[in-house]
Amino acid sequence: MDLQLNGMNALITGGSRGIGRAIAEAMAGEGANVAICARGEDGVNAAVESLSAKGVTAFGQAVDVGDGDALKAWVEAAADALGGIDNIVSNVSGGNGRTEENWRSNFEHDMLGTVRMVEAAMPHLEKSGNGSILVISTTAAIETFIGPHSYNAIKAALLNYSGALAQEAGAKGIRVNAISPGPIMIEGGAWDNIKQHMTPFYESTLAGIPVGRMGTAEEVAAQAALLASPLGGYTNGTNIVIDGGFTKRIQF
Repeated sequence: MDLQLNGMNALITGGSRGIGRAIAEAMAGEGANVAICARGEDGVNAAVESLSAKGVTAFGQAVDVGDGDALKAWVEAAADALGGIDNIVSNVSGGNGRTEENWRSNFEHDMLGTVRMVEAAMPHLEKSGNGSILVISTTAAIETFIGPHSYNAIKAALLNYSGALAQEAGAKGIRVNAISPGPIMIEGGAWDNIKQHMTPFYESTLAGIPVGRMGTAEEVAAQAALLASPLGGYTNGTNIVIDGGFTKRIQF
């Protein structure tokens, strides 16, 4: 299927590994030019090299999205490097926990990182004709999981923000959607670490997934690319849950 992303310009935070990297690879594979940022310069450089090999323009910088000025500067630099912005994907998270430091980190990275990215990119998105904003949340935002942690609550706030923003931005020709992945197995990622060091918890979580396995970053990326594409042009203000049936609420 041709997603009609060829020649479009996409920005992805946290794009050097994991779900963000998979989204960048999926977009580039469809012919979109991509800009990524992440905190580690070596990881960014390696990702840019891989993305460029797909024959698209790829741009990357080492940026901590909790630094508002640096994030906004990256958005402008990416717009210059790619020649505009059609799609943005807010993917970075500030971790998880219950301390005040955890709460501040999630607020600065997840919440304000998204808001600042949106505000910086909005003038460019308004010129796109296929403007799309995608927020990566989590099933922990829609159903109780583990406990009252900062990650869960701030990601839930992002769903409220993206839903309200969709109503406002839609009139400007910009769609806003969210994806809430369930347990996703990524080599070296959170669930890989849990499998190695918290095996009973990993096994109990796996047992609660009807399809019998955890998801992949590529499965999330495929949905992200579709939502960003013109083929997803009538999807606005929704939250796509990708979890193999792990959450038990009925999806009305």
